[in-house]
Amino acid sequence: MEKIYKSVIESLIFASDEPIGASEIVRAIKEIDGDDIDVTNKDVEETVDYLNNCYEENDRAFRILRIANGFTFGTKPEYAKYIGYLSSEKSRRRLSQAALETLAIIAYKQPITKPEIETIRGVNSDYIINSLLEKNLIAIKGRAETIGRPLLYGTTDEFLMYFGLNKIADLPKPREIEEIMTDSDFIEQKRKIMMNEIEEELEDNTSTEENGFDTSE
Repeated sequence: MEKIYKSVIESLIFASDEPIGASEIVRAIKEIDGDDIDVTNKDVEETVDYLNNCYEENDRAFRILRIANGFTFGTKPEYAKYIGYLSSEKSRRRLSQAALETLAIIAYKQPITKPEIETIRGVNSDYIINSLLEKNLIAIKGRAETIGRPLLYGTTDEFLMYFGLNKIADLPKPREIEEIMTDSDFIEQKRKIMMNEIEEELEDNTSTEENGFDTSE
């Protein structure tokens, strides 16, 4: 494969707002340069490996990640806490504890019905499920072959992108979760998130009082 196409592949991944698949990259190249251009999905995969090796050799802060069956640029894990400090977008989209709990059940048990989710959680989950559907983190995957044929829910590619996963199999195993929960960096980040939530709640309450609204009922 010509050297120019390594740069083309790199630029397409860089310019894409969402993870872009190998077949989409190949299609873009052939649309511009013709169907006779000898570029395949395998070439794209090999180019990504080549580029990542170059970034590694030059100690770059980023890599091309395989996420949601596609490719996207991302910074190395050791810089996450610095970038997280500056990032407010994900904070605005932060999921509640109940939403995270429900999402975890769906991710690990999918496809799963609402009654099954509620049996595990012990509470009604209508609002949480609707919220996750609106955020496109879960989707209806069909109906169960049981009485009433309840809807089945599963995760989406948006879920994979939100959590930086390439596929569901990349979810941490229970043993790994236990290790994460006791990690000092995780505990510190959790403390900061909780403090931010308290500050946001105080700001909301202050704003409500200043505007003369009473939402206590």
